[in-house]
Amino acid sequence: MIQEFLKTRTFTEDLCKPLELEDFVIQPIEFVSPTKWHLAHTSWFFEVFILTKFSKEYELYREDYPYLFNSYYQTKGERIMKTDRGNLSRPLLQEVFNYRSYVTSALVNLLKSNTNYNELLSIVEIGIHHEKQHQELILMDIKYCFGHNPLFPIYEKSFDEQSFQEKNKNWHSIKEGLYRIGHYGKGFCYDNETKAHQVFLQEFEIRDGLVTNQEFLEFIENGGYKDSLLWHAEAWDWIHAENINHPMYWQKKETGWFEFTLGGLKPLNLDHILSHVSYYEAAAFAYWKGYRLPTEFEWEIAQDKFDWGKRWEWTESAYTPYPNYKKEAGAIGEYNSKFMVNQKVLRGGSALTSSDHTSETYRNFFHPHMRWHQSGVRLTK
Repeated sequence: MIQEFLKTRTFTEDLCKPLELEDFVIQPIEFVSPTKWHLAHTSWFFEVFILTKFSKEYELYREDYPYLFNSYYQTKGERIMKTDRGNLSRPLLQEVFNYRSYVTSALVNLLKSNTNYNELLSIVEIGIHHEKQHQELILMDIKYCFGHNPLFPIYEKSFDEQSFQEKNKNWHSIKEGLYRIGHYGKGFCYDNETKAHQVFLQEFEIRDGLVTNQEFLEFIENGGYKDSLLWHAEAWDWIHAENINHPMYWQKKETGWFEFTLGGLKPLNLDHILSHVSYYEAAAFAYWKGYRLPTEFEWEIAQDKFDWGKRWEWTESAYTPYPNYKKEAGAIGEYNSKFMVNQKVLRGGSALTSSDHTSETYRNFFHPHMRWHQSGVRLTK
């Protein structure tokens, strides 16, 4: 556990190496958080949820940090508004790194000395995966900041967003029947993956190849964004209110289509996997093709039929609790349960996701209009 903790903490800081000082504090829109805030918030999680609970000798690094770096945990006290995270020019970046070192050292010492291992290790494991979630968010947020900068800064030329896939588009049949859904057995999972239960599924087919840029460009050129019959009413209002007519990070220039990546602005590669579309766009495209999106249950029981993990994949399922779900007491119970409304489930992972973080039962979730995460589309019929 100590090795995994230190590896995770180090990797977060490694992600920051390509950044310049000014990059750490920008927050161009509410749902994007500054990298400096991510660095501090992940330390706050270990400090408030673990160190102050399990170590009698532990002293907060600073008394005002819980107010500055709490995210949404109501039971852990007051916090600054999310829109104000970009206003934190102080504490200085170096002070935040000092805070990280302080917390890292204290937690390692606690793990070496504590004998109440079961509860402690359980929460440390959650904290490790919490930080891995924020590692992905750091890349998502930096990409949004750079992708909306007219200079289109490069995060790292060699960064591989794993956009290419083999050109197989085979369909796999799944028989009608009862199937077990959710996490069971050993290994880490979040509480929203339980309890394991049975669902009945009709017979269906699912495609092993994710939708490509070529396929989605055909949708655009065929007037997909202009045909109201393809869209949910809420989605139709959204694309007009926000002037949406192509995926996020696509640009139409005189010389053709371009796509912004963490490696810079590049000509659109038609063979690459589609990225950064909302549920609204994913559903409209699937309907235009004569298909639909899979439910999260169809995705889960078919996941051994295809190569997943290159894109978070939109599903048709609402993010709701499983049967017999019971949220944890206290602040840990706020981790997932409070978001089980008005959101869609995504499955899989992406090129921005940290290693050893996702599984076939992992449930990601976003509001249907969001698309700054690296989302893609898998077709079902």
